[in-house]
Amino acid sequence: MQFGILGSGSWGTALAKILTGNGQSIYWWNRSETAIAYILKRFHNPQYLSLVHFDVSRLHLTIDPAEVILNSECIVIAIPSAYIEKVLQVLSKDIFRGKKVISAIKGMLPGKNILLNEYLKKEFDVPLEHYFAVLGPCHAEEVAAEKLSYLTFSGIDEPGTHELAAAFKTDYINTLENKDIYGVQFAAVLKNIYAVGSGMAHGLDYGDNFLSVLIANSADEMAGFLRKAGIQNIQVGSIEHHLASSASLSVSSGGYSIPLTSTSGSTGTTNYAASVYLGDLLVTCYSPHSRNRSFGNMIGKGYSVKVAQQEMIMVAEGYNASKCMYLLNQAIKAEMPIADSIYSILWENVPVQDGFKRIEVTLV
Repeated sequence: MQFGILGSGSWGTALAKILTGNGQSIYWWNRSETAIAYILKRFHNPQYLSLVHFDVSRLHLTIDPAEVILNSECIVIAIPSAYIEKVLQVLSKDIFRGKKVISAIKGMLPGKNILLNEYLKKEFDVPLEHYFAVLGPCHAEEVAAEKLSYLTFSGIDEPGTHELAAAFKTDYINTLENKDIYGVQFAAVLKNIYAVGSGMAHGLDYGDNFLSVLIANSADEMAGFLRKAGIQNIQVGSIEHHLASSASLSVSSGGYSIPLTSTSGSTGTTNYAASVYLGDLLVTCYSPHSRNRSFGNMIGKGYSVKVAQQEMIMVAEGYNASKCMYLLNQAIKAEMPIADSIYSILWENVPVQDGFKRIEVTLV
């Protein structure tokens, strides 16, 4: 299968490393001609994961995203969610016809408050059967160092999901599969919000005891949102290796209808203590590699949102995600005191100390 990657940041670079390391030749979009020339000459990305060296004979580098899509069977989208529309809106409406799309983002489209699959369906008529998500506790820096990591591939096309997962499996990447396409994406959005909160707590000099309680409550809040949103098969501490029944629910938010479906995958029923849910939450809240934790840490230390963003080399998805989820939850009406408080700190100018006083009294 011919792969193409849209996005050349740290995660896009890590995915390019995995594929080319497995012998794949890829089409790879980079918005900078200077960066492309650098990669071809020096064999590594000048800005991200510079220790990763590429066999450039396996790279077809271009500044034209259409070239990547037209020449690829499967397109990996690894662009920060805030910039996806800007990149894709100039493309032909039928450009994704017959293509498989893998989302490698952990965010929602700001302003629309929708997941990538819904945007692609609306704007490019990409059916859900052709859409997959790759998620999990897998920092790009550790992929670059070839430290053992786990990636979960989600899609309702089970054979297609299995084929894609196999293409990314290496001796340092274990791949898992499920069909919980909405659940894994919402969990990825939420864990970034909670990681910002974890960073805030660290910046405010709360200790490990408080942090453990905060993250445990965040995990419970996340599972509660998913359950309220209609995601089924929520289990903790057990994995049953059989197919479970599917369920669906439509939730309207500002005139927008979200079909929420969930079925079990080949690895068993959806287990919210597993790597793609709780595992990703934990690593994003605790790891020094976490950009969302770093962003929150600056807010906790007194930086303004604007200054913290300027200090960040990479995008902290949790900032926009906090507003997207706050607005989406107006329809779903899940109890989310932690996420709501983080939203208020970031978007309503609530002092971070006051916001955490609110959080303190909600924790159990």
